[in-house]
Amino acid sequence: MSVIAEIIDTLENKIDKLFFKIKNLEKTNQDITVELNRAAVVIQNQSKEIDDLKTQLETLKIANALLGSDDNKRDTKLKINSIIREIDYCIAQLSD
Repeated sequence: MSVIAEIIDTLENKIDKLFFKIKNLEKTNQDITVELNRAAVVIQNQSKEIDDLKTQLETLKIANALLGSDDNKRDTKLKINSIIREIDYCIAQLSD
């Protein structure tokens, strides 16, 4: 019977070690999930900031062109023409 008792003790020890490893892995997984969520929030914020900066850059380019810069004059004219077409379209829609 002592052989069986030793085998049972060995199995209990191995099971305890497995449970300990499982708990450690679950905690690690939880920590990684929290870190992933934080990274996702950071990425979302940076994405929004990039979009805002792109909009600001476009606005600054247009303002620079309106102030007499030759660099973006063509782009500004195209943008103004596009806005005029949109306004004309809106007026036509309102007239109907």
